[in-house]
Amino acid sequence: MLKNALAPDGQPFQLTELRNKSGMSVSLMDWGATWLSAVFPLNDGGRRELLLGCPNPEDYPRQGAYLGATVGRYANRIAQAQLQRNGQVFPLVANSGPNQLHGGPEGFHARRWQIIHQDKRQVCYQLHSPDGDQGFPGNLIVETHYRLTDDNRLEIDYQASVDQPCPINLTNHAYFNLDGKSRDARQHRLQLFADRYLPVDTTGLPAEPLASVEHSGMDFRQPKTLAQDFLKDPCQQRVKGYDHAYLLHRTCGAIDSPAAHVWSADGKVKMSVFTSAPAIQLYSGNFLNGTPARLGGTYANYAGIALESGFLPDSPNHPEWPQPDCWVTPDKRYRATTVYQFTAL
Repeated sequence: MLKNALAPDGQPFQLTELRNKSGMSVSLMDWGATWLSAVFPLNDGGRRELLLGCPNPEDYPRQGAYLGATVGRYANRIAQAQLQRNGQVFPLVANSGPNQLHGGPEGFHARRWQIIHQDKRQVCYQLHSPDGDQGFPGNLIVETHYRLTDDNRLEIDYQASVDQPCPINLTNHAYFNLDGKSRDARQHRLQLFADRYLPVDTTGLPAEPLASVEHSGMDFRQPKTLAQDFLKDPCQQRVKGYDHAYLLHRTCGAIDSPAAHVWSADGKVKMSVFTSAPAIQLYSGNFLNGTPARLGGTYANYAGIALESGFLPDSPNHPEWPQPDCWVTPDKRYRATTVYQFTAL
């Protein structure tokens, strides 16, 4: 990567590399508090890149796939780009037809975060989002803290505080290809600890109430490849693959109980996901085509898998859903943790 490249604000990107005793390294960037790279040691002595990424830092602001970015204020979709609370309506900035996606066109992925602490194992980024930013109410201070442990866990902690009630939903939008190549990631095996998911319409917004995964291609309670039941269901066909939120088992929110496992097609790498969030959005990279690829050229659709922890999409407009309230108030600090642990097989 070119370390002297300039960001859209005319200043250099600030890159950080974390390393552990096991030989794993993680690269990060202050623009978008972005996770750029995860190079992992294999049992055969080789090293493998596990994340999709762009060739250079300056490519990240130009792509629309949110590769590795911290997404907010509200990750995922909000219908009609509008919030309502206690009779008050807050129009948001739309960037996906009439809806808002991933915090709006100038969401947290498109900002320079400040590094407030770093060492060889961790880095903490902070951002101030002013009242009215992308339409959201209240001044917000948010921190994203990355920590790499010796047992190959990348721990991502989020904290935020507001001076007015506001929904907050932070996530990381990394795309994984555990085979280390841009080949079709649908050959990965996935296990998701969830009994229910949200069916969606062609815009990716919830179209029906939570549905059981049983007797459908949406069922990943037992490990299977994404390819096995790909496009089997009408709600998959509407969005060209998997792009659905799963409501996790209640035991998953304890951090020590996994929410998901993913295995590389060649059987050499396993990734386990732990999260305090109530849901995970499974995205099979249905619209990755044309995104600048790390080793040159562009990625094709389905080159990587995203597992985005957070609240269910459009939660501000669905208080009836069985999950914690996504609205944060001045007396209630937002906190969330997601952990990606990598194991060589």
